[in-house]
Amino acid sequence: MLNREEDRENYALLDTNPVKQAAAEPVSTFSVDVDTGAYANVRRFLNDGQLPPADAVRVEEMINYFSYDYRPPTDRTQPFSVATEVARTPWNAQTYLLRIGLKGYEAPRAARPPANLVFLLDVSGSMDSPDKLPLLVASLKMLTNQLRDDDRISVVVYAGAAGVVLEPTAGSDRSAVLTALEQLRAGGSTAGGEGIALAYAMAQRAFIKGGINRIILATDGDFNVGDTRVETLKDYVARQRATGVSLSVLGFGTGNLNDEMTEQLANVGNGAYAYIDTLQEARKVLVEQLGSTLFTIAGDTKIQVEFNPGVVAEYRLIGYENRMLKTEDFNNDKVDAGEIGAGHTVTALYEIALVGSKGLRLDPLRYAPPAASAPSGGEFAFVKLRYKLPGETASTLMEVPLARTLLGGTASPSADFRFAAAVAAFGQKLRHGAYLGEFGWDRIAALASESRGRDEHGYRAEFVNLVKTAAGLDPGTAGSGTTRD
Repeated sequence: MLNREEDRENYALLDTNPVKQAAAEPVSTFSVDVDTGAYANVRRFLNDGQLPPADAVRVEEMINYFSYDYRPPTDRTQPFSVATEVARTPWNAQTYLLRIGLKGYEAPRAARPPANLVFLLDVSGSMDSPDKLPLLVASLKMLTNQLRDDDRISVVVYAGAAGVVLEPTAGSDRSAVLTALEQLRAGGSTAGGEGIALAYAMAQRAFIKGGINRIILATDGDFNVGDTRVETLKDYVARQRATGVSLSVLGFGTGNLNDEMTEQLANVGNGAYAYIDTLQEARKVLVEQLGSTLFTIAGDTKIQVEFNPGVVAEYRLIGYENRMLKTEDFNNDKVDAGEIGAGHTVTALYEIALVGSKGLRLDPLRYAPPAASAPSGGEFAFVKLRYKLPGETASTLMEVPLARTLLGGTASPSADFRFAAAVAAFGQKLRHGAYLGEFGWDRIAALASESRGRDEHGYRAEFVNLVKTAAGLDPGTAGSGTTRD
């Protein structure tokens, strides 16, 4: 049962990716996603003593909240490296889990281009709460103190109408930015669309050729004046991509959070979506990960995996439901996809069942095409990636064949692999665990606990505690190891 506050929050409907037969649909295509907002939002629900609604849980954002130890590329000519690993699935010994990991080039701080940032801030009445405007101001103060002298900062606010609080100001004059932030007060209705238009105009005024030109929208997403339709706003933001200005979104607050709008605006704005529930999260996103938050090293990044139906009978992609692309979109450079920031890691997991195994969930096709033969007989899958370097319009192709010998190996999976699997299981469990069998909260917590590895900031330890909190809040499954289907 949703409580009244939760019922006012808005989440896009997500249908969990189904199991697919490789003989009928051998190709899976999706856009990368570096958003982390769902994880922090789920944490907020659990810390407030309730399980999150299923649609608030985007499993890929849960997995990608954490960094993984992928080997980085050696220079910027290749913006990211690709790593793969295969092992038995923790929740189903009859299937395998395929992990595909990307690691962005870690640019030195001095190598970051100068940034033209427009803070677009919601100061409407709905932001008048300690977890909204005051937290927003404190968060952006942290960011301001990280900027360089050659950066530019503007501040645009919107409530009943939009206005400019701070004209483009050099990063060397941080005191002017901090003063503008400290003077903000909440009140009035929310003309979000008008504010977005003004922010793009301000970004163009201070545009830095060859630099980072980005709007940072901070809001609870409760737009209620002017055209508030999500699709209309998305269309406007999508058109603005051609100007070279990107849009990232920071979500704040409880009770009327419009997660659907904030997450999707960031997707089409060539930016990222983060949810800020604490000052610690603000520090993670805006201080520790500032380079990846601001500095895009690869755009329109797409992944396509073709499974060999002679080896793989079934597969399912875990998460990325709102990032799926058509097969033909992969080679179409006009189709928008995700951006990767400096140092970002991106992880995708597929659960696969081999031909003739006991892990099959679907009846075999009566009229299946003949199985693949050489030269692909030694491969179980073929991974392709497309991306654009900054400023380029044509994509670059990377290809990674996956040898059949990777299946059935005796080597133990890495700690990172096992931890990512635990997070994936947790996300699926919060979405009611249709594919988890008897893999319950206790086993998820145990898997995460024993695979934490190096945990410099304590994020993985916090995750283990969140799993235990969720178990305690779920009266139907706490301690039983069972799931709700």
